[in-house]
Amino acid sequence: MPETALIIEDDREIADLIALNLEDAGIPAAVSTNGRTGLQKALEGRFSLVILDIMLPSIDGLTICRKIREKDPRLPILMLTAKSEETDRVLGLETGADDYLTKPFSVRELVARVKALMRRSSQGMQEPAGSGIGGVATLGGIRMDFQKRKVTVEGRPVELTVTEFDLLAQFVKNPGRAYGRTDLLNLVWGYGFEGYEHTVNSHINRLRSKIEEDPGKPRYLKTVWGVGYRFAEAEELTP
Repeated sequence: MPETALIIEDDREIADLIALNLEDAGIPAAVSTNGRTGLQKALEGRFSLVILDIMLPSIDGLTICRKIREKDPRLPILMLTAKSEETDRVLGLETGADDYLTKPFSVRELVARVKALMRRSSQGMQEPAGSGIGGVATLGGIRMDFQKRKVTVEGRPVELTVTEFDLLAQFVKNPGRAYGRTDLLNLVWGYGFEGYEHTVNSHINRLRSKIEEDPGKPRYLKTVWGVGYRFAEAEELTP
């Protein structure tokens, strides 16, 4: 049976602790304590998820995340950061990580996050998180095929991560509805822990950079001040 999770973490004690708990939860894991070796393993494509520390010897986690995303936009990535490294957390999410945890972290919480990420990733051709209908939806120039998990903008294919797709699906299936950041954490990520609003904000920024002609003046993903975000209604998108 191939390994399911790849842990790239230079602290061997932490890496082994994560691996032990994942295996207890039925998730086989492999460990790499070196950035260069970890990247090589990740690019071999044998894993269903990567747990990635930012500070690593040889190659840092942000570079690894970027290179993984160049090859595979759908491989779930959970990034580990030090509590004081807020800038790194934001950079990690904007580089392509699906989620992050700050050290020190609860192993039980990490396992729960891993399970949630792998569950959404394994849906594949099934319905994305929060969906109530199947098929295809078209709003403005955006077309989403929910079963094939494909998105085009003005006919141009757009590569989205698993989380980006599920987040966009949540909006597209409910145009006009305003969501708070905690709502989105619950509906898309599967949790609503306080202090993880950066996760939502960074994914919104990434989505806008991929679907908006001018991310600074979004046509589709609107900010609702004091609340969160909403997707434009059909009448707003009519020329």
